Order: sequence, then structure tokens, then C-alpha cells
Amino acid sequence: LQSEDIDTLYEAVSCIETKEEFYNFFEDLCTITELQSLAHRFTVAKMLSDGYTYQDISDKTGASTATISRINKCLGYGADGYSVILSRMKKK
Repeated sequence: LQSEDIDTLYEAVSCIETKEEFYNFFEDLCTITELQSLAHRFTVAKMLSDGYTYQDISDKTGASTATISRINKCLGYGADGYSVILSRMKKK
């Protein structure tokens, strides 16, 4: 997944300083559907991390069990991206 384009995108994101800048950048970068999908996946990851069951998550978010399962695999066997960020958020 590494490429010059992705590196440039990550560098751009690292330059964002305020929540308003995040909103503006991602509004320009993503379609509404893309942004909602990203937020939805992160919500599922947070709920899994908080110990919710697949059924609870599906009921509360409308996520399919396939989506929940994929995100759960990332939490257990992925690159630790979700875990690192969720851990930092819990410390705040």
C-alpha cells in the first residue's frame, strides 16, 4: 500500500492543525459517502474495542456482520492502526 501518492496524502494530513481544517480538507478530498464509510468503519472498530458484540454493533450501526468481521480481523491481525489510535483516544 505504499506509494508516492499515498505518502503525499499522509504528509498532507499530518499538516492539518485544527478540527476545522480536518473538516474542510476531508470535505474537499472525499465524497460524502466515502467520508461516512470511513467514519462508520471507525465507529465499528471503537465498538469492537469497547467489547460490544457483533449483534450489538449491527443493531446500533447497521453494519453487516461481514464488515464487522473484516474490521475485527484488522484489530487482531492488522497493522495496529486502529489499536494505536483507539489507545491514544482512551488516554485523552
